[in-house]
Amino acid sequence: MTNILIQACDHFGAGQPEEQVLINNRVWGVLNVGMHGPALVLLPGTLGRGDIFWQQIEDLSGRARILALTYPETGGIEDWARDITKLMQKAGLEKATVLGSSLGGYVAQYFAATYPEMVENLVAANTLGAVGFLANTPPYNQDLDNIPIEILRQGFVTALQGKKEDNPERNDLTEYLLREVSGRISEAELRARLKALRFGPPLPEQTLTSEHIYCVESADDPIIPEMLRQAVREQLAPARTFRFLHGDHFPYLIQPDAYTGLLKEVIGLDNTNHPWPSGRIAEL
Repeated sequence: MTNILIQACDHFGAGQPEEQVLINNRVWGVLNVGMHGPALVLLPGTLGRGDIFWQQIEDLSGRARILALTYPETGGIEDWARDITKLMQKAGLEKATVLGSSLGGYVAQYFAATYPEMVENLVAANTLGAVGFLANTPPYNQDLDNIPIEILRQGFVTALQGKKEDNPERNDLTEYLLREVSGRISEAELRARLKALRFGPPLPEQTLTSEHIYCVESADDPIIPEMLRQAVREQLAPARTFRFLHGDHFPYLIQPDAYTGLLKEVIGLDNTNHPWPSGRIAEL
């Protein structure tokens, strides 16, 4: 049976291959798309490469400049934040809206607090405001350098297979993520991503004003429970929180048009086709 998500992502990748860019002895995957309009940097989560945002990239590419990134096989959050400054400079972006989801949301928060002069807006999506507790949370509490990669991968596979049984209507999403964790994300990349969160630095205080900070969350997110979502909102005091009532941990894949709509609102593009309700917390 055809998986619509995998087929569409592969079609996108065939026409927009990822460039490998060496920055500070680390190789990043880079999608540099669009020539005009507001600048947007997209940072994926643990189970995504830059092209996981392909639906948003395709929709916005004619009206925005987009840098979608895939993390390197080495380094951590502080290193990656420094690298992103160089990647933006290389792409000719002096300032950008930075959206990060999950792991990417933590990276985006750290980047915005450390290099606020390069950030137009911060969008912290389906993410955490602190990572200290991960020291006691699987798989982060394991020896991430030496545990066999098969065991690490199997932990994700088991969780995703459970998701498949509980939510058969989201089988395409589950199969897409299984492909990512089963090999499309390399062993070194997966270990680096897990270690980046496990040993991540505390987040510095944001100096961006609230009108330039946004949150994205899902009411049914199985990974980020309400207590942690609330902590992020309280910490960031965003101008707007876009809450998906049915978005899981991957609303950009489950509700791509609405996700693109919130991005349009944040970067100042017309969003009459997929408007969000007004208010500090908008639910859709």
